[in-house]
Amino acid sequence: MLMTLTTTRISPDWPCQVKTPGSYDWERSAAKWLRELVPSRYASYPALIRHPVLLARHAQLQVQQEIRVARTALQTARADLPRLGMPESVIEHTIKLYAAEVLQLQHIARSVRAVSQALIDHAAGR
Repeated sequence: MLMTLTTTRISPDWPCQVKTPGSYDWERSAAKWLRELVPSRYASYPALIRHPVLLARHAQLQVQQEIRVARTALQTARADLPRLGMPESVIEHTIKLYAAEVLQLQHIARSVRAVSQALIDHAAGR
């Protein structure tokens, strides 16, 4: 009996919470991870439960919106926070927090794109 070893090449942005595409139950792990990225009310919609590609699409939109919010918060912090009575040390800490959040969200966005593409490829039978 001839055994062939195959390896699935996945993106370095692939989330560790999601099993490798093609492995047992990988779509379920992908859907579970994606549900954590959207508001809970969306995670219970039947269409998003039945169609992980739709859930991935919504997660992409959600994360892009969060990136826009974090960027706006970062860009306006220096002007807005002093008017709120925040001391300089809090302002500096907040700016660092928003900058780190933008980077983290960008990584999540890349991960969502990788999972989304794998789901699309799987649905197309590739």
